[in-house]
Amino acid sequence: MYEVIDLSAEEVDVLLNTVEDHFNDFKSKQIAPNKLQETFVAFANADGGNIYIGIEDAASNRERLSGFNEPEEANAIIATLLENTNPAVENVEIEYLKTPKNGLILHFDIPKSPKVHYTASGDCFIRANAQKVKIKGERVTQLSYSKGAEPYEKKAVDIVEVQDILDSEYYVDYRRRIGTSQSPEVFLKKQRLLTKKDDEFVPNVGCVLLFDEEPQGSLDTRCAVKVYRLRTTETEYKREQLQEEPVTVEGPLEIVILRTIDKVKEYVDGASFKDGDNLVKLVYPAEALKEILVNAVIHRDYSQKDDVHVKVYDNRIEVQSPGRLPGYMTVDNLYEERFSRNPNLVRLLHKLPNPVNHDIGEGLDTAKNELRKAGLVAPVFEERGNNFVVIVKHQTIASIEDVIINYFNDNPTGQLTNKLVRQLSGEDDLQKVKKALQKLRDEGIIKPLEPNANAFKFKYVKA
Repeated sequence: MYEVIDLSAEEVDVLLNTVEDHFNDFKSKQIAPNKLQETFVAFANADGGNIYIGIEDAASNRERLSGFNEPEEANAIIATLLENTNPAVENVEIEYLKTPKNGLILHFDIPKSPKVHYTASGDCFIRANAQKVKIKGERVTQLSYSKGAEPYEKKAVDIVEVQDILDSEYYVDYRRRIGTSQSPEVFLKKQRLLTKKDDEFVPNVGCVLLFDEEPQGSLDTRCAVKVYRLRTTETEYKREQLQEEPVTVEGPLEIVILRTIDKVKEYVDGASFKDGDNLVKLVYPAEALKEILVNAVIHRDYSQKDDVHVKVYDNRIEVQSPGRLPGYMTVDNLYEERFSRNPNLVRLLHKLPNPVNHDIGEGLDTAKNELRKAGLVAPVFEERGNNFVVIVKHQTIASIEDVIINYFNDNPTGQLTNKLVRQLSGEDDLQKVKKALQKLRDEGIIKPLEPNANAFKFKYVKA
């Protein structure tokens, strides 16, 4: 039995005024199960969303609310969606919304899935704005690549011969640096860098990206990095605002990463912007930029025919990598969840001494922490079309004093401890927070709740 939640008349109005869009859809309880499956898998294959069953289309002349009299009436619908899709969609949340007069609305909260799902009849759909779109053939393959369900890095590249990789100077150097005792060809097979095609093993995409001396010429996709220096702070830019022609960085994957880091550093070192009458020089922690750039290159969707684009503006850096977030990753759970679209690339780069990449998921954590230490705000994450974008702003975090003042402006009767200030400000230095509290105390802005309290229980209130 699923949870039944009582809705007020006001909450019903809010629900009925919800616009059908990329994340929300209303369905009549009379809908054919096969049609409902199409919408269900479309949400799972895209970015997740909500289906409300028992609400008629707004354009119809029928009563909008026409819910179920009893939860058991919806059992067949639930079974159709949970048991008859292929594969089954996991972690679906189901509840009944009880309206004051019109019965029960069945609500499905469908997560973004790391798999590609089909209806019982074998059809595949995706959600696009407020519509479901049937896809097949190459579009299904592309969806599988984008989700990471079928790694594009394992796709065979039959125009490259194994001997081309064995002769690569970079591959020879890589093996020397990791100190492997395996023969060059055995190593490729053991590391899943060869894929069988027409009864013979050929290098796959991951192998070519890592070890081919000119992978950009060997693959039928695009895998370079383009770096821009834009003399503007605006969102849109004109060609004349380019400091020079964009620099294209090519070569084996590690080389691309290292050269990109160097080029971005070169541009940043000469960047500045006006803040009122003051000229502010861009200073970003090198480790933060490195981690963001590494992530953009190794976690991108290589099936997309586009390069990584790194744009250094006068007041920010934008890093755009092809492909939306893979699997169940969203912009809201990036710091908590772990999912690699290209696990072989990640693993083999990590074998190197002093590797360019951290373990999966650690890179962005490091970037955020390094930016905070430098007094800058955390990076901003966006999905734009079929791309993932990281924005690093040259924007300072509020001072500890400002954090305290803002807290009491929002909570006039609140109480602050040193620990809470550290949590609110992101500053983990106990002594820095202590000094800020003392400064505001001396200025008469705050006062101790109990002056004689134990140091560990010391609290401040607004003066």
